[in-house]
Amino acid sequence: MSDLTDIYRSYLDVLNERRFPALDQYVHDTVTYNGTPLTRQQYADLIENDARVIPDLRFVPELLTATDDVVACRLWFDCTPEHEFAGITPTGRRVAFAEHVFYRFRDDRIEQVWSLIDVAAVRDQMRNSDG
Repeated sequence: MSDLTDIYRSYLDVLNERRFPALDQYVHDTVTYNGTPLTRQQYADLIENDARVIPDLRFVPELLTATDDVVACRLWFDCTPEHEFAGITPTGRRVAFAEHVFYRFRDDRIEQVWSLIDVAAVRDQMRNSDG
């Protein structure tokens, strides 16, 4: 088995470089995202949409650890949403927030994802856009 942290960092490079067709190297044909079964394309569409809404979105691993088949990561984002994100209307203000995410891998590819984004932090920063 390969080192999952190396595989995961390569996966993040694909996301940051917007090479979404290359996700087939990192994600199974079907993936379960927060309990919902998705095709790889549906999963890619979710991420592509986030990149469209937030063009300067970069996936930065702040904390990263792995076991035999699970990666746990605290991703840090420092970006400027240009379109509605998580039901929040953009104000043009830069926001910083975390996503806590766990991945279960099978055969060195993602098969399950559990994600929690700190939407409250985004909402608070957007609301306080005057300072």
